[in-house]
Amino acid sequence: MAETMLAGPRQTRSLKRDLARAERKRKRNAFLLVLPLIVFVLIFFVAPIAGMLERSVVDTDLMETWPKTAEAVRTYDWEKDAVPDEAVFSALAQDLIRSYDDRTAAAVARRLNYDISGGRSLVMGTARKIARLDQPPASWRDTLIETEPDWGRAETWAAVRRAAGPLTDFFLLQTIDHQRDIDGSIVPVPTERAVYLQIYARTFAIALTVTLLCLMIGFPIAFLLAGLRENLANLLMILVLLPFWTPLLVRTAAWVVVLQEHGLVNQMLQFLHLTNGPIRLVYNRSGVIISMTHVLLPFMILPLYAVMRTVPKDYMRAAHSLGAPPFTAFRRVYIPQVMPGIAAGSILVFIIALGYYITPALVGGAADQMISYYIAFYTTDTVNWGLAAALGTGLFAATLILYAIYSRLVGGVRGVM
Repeated sequence: MAETMLAGPRQTRSLKRDLARAERKRKRNAFLLVLPLIVFVLIFFVAPIAGMLERSVVDTDLMETWPKTAEAVRTYDWEKDAVPDEAVFSALAQDLIRSYDDRTAAAVARRLNYDISGGRSLVMGTARKIARLDQPPASWRDTLIETEPDWGRAETWAAVRRAAGPLTDFFLLQTIDHQRDIDGSIVPVPTERAVYLQIYARTFAIALTVTLLCLMIGFPIAFLLAGLRENLANLLMILVLLPFWTPLLVRTAAWVVVLQEHGLVNQMLQFLHLTNGPIRLVYNRSGVIISMTHVLLPFMILPLYAVMRTVPKDYMRAAHSLGAPPFTAFRRVYIPQVMPGIAAGSILVFIIALGYYITPALVGGAADQMISYYIAFYTTDTVNWGLAAALGTGLFAATLILYAIYSRLVGGVRGVM
């Protein structure tokens, strides 16, 4: 009798252990299933972004090539004089001679050239001249200033201090058209060098215009498809997805042909007597917006269609039966329900448009290039990876802000619903 009474609690504990063991096994199997995806995201998404963020603030070219100069610059009391003493010049001379012999002075020359005009000539010219000296001079300070008078300027040494690393805000400040002066204060760059805020504004204006056009064109198409029978809607959806079957470069090149002065668009405009002659639609802002709108339109239609298919038609009929005019029912009942699709499509198109490169590069003019063009330029042509990474960081920050706005917008809509 006593054994029978104890068997109940034992069986209960055994059942709990079995359930806990099964739950742990289920979670472990689920984790192992998503582990490849986690590894893929870490390697091919998180690591490149982390590397880009690091590049935008880490500056070690001068520190690695001229270690004595970097250490001397960091320890020198700059409040005494903007041009350092003999100890710093002596360290500079030793690093110059060694880096010239090792053929590594070009890295520092390129880094200083980012900051001061003629920085490359200053470094290479000085290194070449002092490497030919037979004996060390009595004063490296006087010798270097006599060899290259720019070494006696406070601006030159301010640039050396900014490049001494290992961390710097030099590249990030450049992307917002600011810099540090001799005293270390943040000031605007001269007007002739203030270009990046204008480029950012142009990039955001083009992306916003393309997003609005995609929404204006894509919403009626998605609304029409969502109201059709499923088999017919799937058939017409092929037309929406058809551009994905063609390489982007081919589509962009096709727009160059279609939009040129003797292209199809100009011929139609003249045939319909809408224009007296050919108008320029390519290699300018119009061509960029038209071609980008065409390329990105499916990214607006697909989220809209996916959300519109889930909206019950009974809601609109109920609003009509309660006396709501068609526009009021559409605005007060339908739009709030498809707002997640509008937000998802808009944010998707806008973010893709922000980083677009090939279409503006081929269809746009010199004044229509977006920030991606300059990132590619600094990466491949001038090898200024710090500035390229800083410009990319700006786009990344904009993307995070837009995602926060999207989350708030969708959350707000759900809250209303």
